[in-house]
Amino acid sequence: MLRLTAAVQRLLKGIDIPIKVAVMGCVVNGPGECREADIGVVGGKGKGLILRRGEIVHRVSEDQILPVFERELKAVCAEFKR
Repeated sequence: MLRLTAAVQRLLKGIDIPIKVAVMGCVVNGPGECREADIGVVGGKGKGLILRRGEIVHRVSEDQILPVFERELKAVCAEFKR
């Protein structure tokens, strides 16, 4: 969980858009806890979820969490810039 959080923090460096980001560690409770965030990532044993505004948009394997999260983060940022 700490590695995921640190990786997400690195991806957020330099982003100056006021978005809410949630990083959670439980695929059972995480989606509900991410409800208020513009984008969220939930890590679990061997799998993860990527959420946008409380809705699960991706269920991924552990090795795909960061690449998929980064892609969704860019999309969220692009929407805020419009």
